[in-house]
Amino acid sequence: MVPNPVHAYYAEPSLVFSSEDDRAQPSETLISLALEAARVSKGIALDDLDARWSKTGPPNKRHPYLRPSCWPGEHYRLLAGLTVAVQPQLVVEIGTGGGLSALAIKKVLPIGSRIATFDVVGWQAGRSFNVLTGSDFEDGSLVQYLADLSKQEEFYEHLSILQRASMIFVDGPKDGIFEQRLLDNMRSASFDTKPMILILDDIRLWNMLGIWRKVSFPKLDLTSFGHWSGTGLIEWG
Repeated sequence: MVPNPVHAYYAEPSLVFSSEDDRAQPSETLISLALEAARVSKGIALDDLDARWSKTGPPNKRHPYLRPSCWPGEHYRLLAGLTVAVQPQLVVEIGTGGGLSALAIKKVLPIGSRIATFDVVGWQAGRSFNVLTGSDFEDGSLVQYLADLSKQEEFYEHLSILQRASMIFVDGPKDGIFEQRLLDNMRSASFDTKPMILILDDIRLWNMLGIWRKVSFPKLDLTSFGHWSGTGLIEWG
């Protein structure tokens, strides 16, 4: 490993690749969607999420420096911008984590729309960095399901929910296994909305490089307007 040439609060190894030989190129639909989402993101305020986050405990050494409203750099305002641009009736989030992404999306959901968030750990499990409260679930627009969607049997158990989603956000463990198995499961299913918009987090991280490269649907690397560790937009199906 060569010495890190840059001092930053947090760093991860990655590689850059030529794009002209990638078999999946961005479509006009994706480019237009990305431009609209970026435009909308500029005007979205998430100061309330900053306040919630400041009251949580650190999940890792990045915690003191993370500010959900930071944009570009963090993806929360972009997720909200994409929600406004897509106007989904149902959003599926895979990887609840501390709940920041779910709340950013929920804040701008169209009236009557819902977000179904999946995780292997319940939001009340005592994570030090959890920002969710019981009141976030009271109006029924946010629901959590406990399932490992990389497992085929659990994926198909919840397929009727997944199929109805017009936007899916994937923020899994980035272990080189989960995301690939999840995408394989998704390829074997059909979705009611065509195309369905899939957002893949952390596509610049080492374990995600090959997974992102192998995506064969139209796709767009939106990192400059999203998460510093990578944000990928896919026109699925």
